[in-house]
Amino acid sequence: MQQILEIKCYSFIFAKVKLEITTMRNFLIIVVVFLSSSLLSGQQGEKVHWYSIEDVDRILAENPKPLFIDSFTDWCGWCKKLDKDTFSDSIIAKYLNENFYPVKFNAESKEPITFLGREFINDGKSGKAHQLAVALMQGKLSYPTVIFMNEKGQLLAPVPGYMGPKEFEPILVYFGDKKYLTQKWEEFSAGFKGSY
Repeated sequence: MQQILEIKCYSFIFAKVKLEITTMRNFLIIVVVFLSSSLLSGQQGEKVHWYSIEDVDRILAENPKPLFIDSFTDWCGWCKKLDKDTFSDSIIAKYLNENFYPVKFNAESKEPITFLGREFINDGKSGKAHQLAVALMQGKLSYPTVIFMNEKGQLLAPVPGYMGPKEFEPILVYFGDKKYLTQKWEEFSAGFKGSY
């Protein structure tokens, strides 16, 4: 009888230990999954400090710095994806903030805009596009398009289309580090070692 009680007691203890081990294992799995997803979504943290297109003349006069203009429309799904995937990436956001004045520009804005001392309007001659969008994209309207300009407000290049962070980083560095002054794009991109 005593042996049966001892066996039941040990069985109870082992069952309790087994339950505690299972609970601890499940807890550790949850912690690992949570940490992994936090790290893999990875690049959340720093955000782009956007300026409006109306701010450009003032900020360039105060402290000249290259411009990065995100030309978008309200209806553009790829523009929203670029915001969500690429501009929300902390590596991209940090680089943009440090090397450019990042500017948001609704290419179908109805309001007149003074940009680099010139007045632009949306006269409806290019569909819904604002005259400034037509000028910045050199008449080749496509959304999204990002526009790189130097600190003097001279157009360097409009770059159309959606790109994820990995594809976008070399373009950003090419213009941000002024590699365009000394290297052709093909040479630069072939040797580029990125963060991804």
